[in-house]
Amino acid sequence: MAGGYGAVGVHVVETVAGWFPGRVVPAGRDLARAARLAGTLGAAGGGAARVDVADAAGFARVLEEHAIGVVVLCVEPPDATIARLCLSRGVHLVDVGASDALLAQVEELEPANATAVLSVGVAPGLTNLLARRACDVLGGAERIDLTVLLGAGERHGADAVRWTVAQLAAHAEGSPLRVALPGFGARTAHPFPFSDQHSLRRTLGVPLVTTRLCLDSAPLTGALFAMRRAARHAGVRRALTGVLSRVHLGDDRFAVRADAYLGGKHVAYALAGRAQSRYTALVAAHVTRALLGGGLPPGVHHLDQLPALASIPEDLGLVVEDALEIDRMSF
Repeated sequence: MAGGYGAVGVHVVETVAGWFPGRVVPAGRDLARAARLAGTLGAAGGGAARVDVADAAGFARVLEEHAIGVVVLCVEPPDATIARLCLSRGVHLVDVGASDALLAQVEELEPANATAVLSVGVAPGLTNLLARRACDVLGGAERIDLTVLLGAGERHGADAVRWTVAQLAAHAEGSPLRVALPGFGARTAHPFPFSDQHSLRRTLGVPLVTTRLCLDSAPLTGALFAMRRAARHAGVRRALTGVLSRVHLGDDRFAVRADAYLGGKHVAYALAGRAQSRYTALVAAHVTRALLGGGLPPGVHHLDQLPALASIPEDLGLVVEDALEIDRMSF
């Protein structure tokens, strides 16, 4: 588990170690932290390792020394080198990254004896699965709108906060939209460059996909997106990253919704839960279990391209609501 002791990684490690005792190796640049986590697993642990996703040679040594069969990337590498390294050696890959430029590089790989699963988590991840359901019901789609609500009170890892602030300054297509979300009512969500809106255009063949983001606090959402232009400056991004890392307003609830449109037809699905980081980890853990069980085909696939994983929301105990249920519960 690269980044195995972070906010997401620790839950992946603990969950998979419960299913496969003695076979999970927490890893990251800080060997001491990885070793402490391995120590908490006791007999279920499989040791710890130091890896750096920017050091391909060192990563390769760890793969060989620990006879790794599946790598879960809970930290984003600079390019597709690590993915290429793993897949060329027959090592499966689970990537929780959310940057389309990187995932698109991995898509180009063509492994014959290994599987890479991309778009793993909540967004991307659960958003992809809901979009696939909606699209399948309609028999295709001309447009898909994805909405993600995150709890501002949840404590995210430093890398996740930095990534979010960086994306705030990036270009995002579309305009704000008022959307009903289960348990939250109608919220204004703003375009945000999650990778799902790009990958779904390729996997579902839908010409227009837009992902929008809001926080559980409407005032904080407004304040955050009011800073979009200012966030283009590095100093503002550093300051905003520091604030978001220290200040936690609201709670840890999250919700996602996918709306698909074809002609005059419309289908929507949504779900809600608590602790987005934990659910990202649980999605990754379930994908890892499927890979270790040999149930997925070789090649590079986004989560929505694998029918065997379509039931992950229900497997995690999440209730998927349709459009009528969402509107009835949310207003």
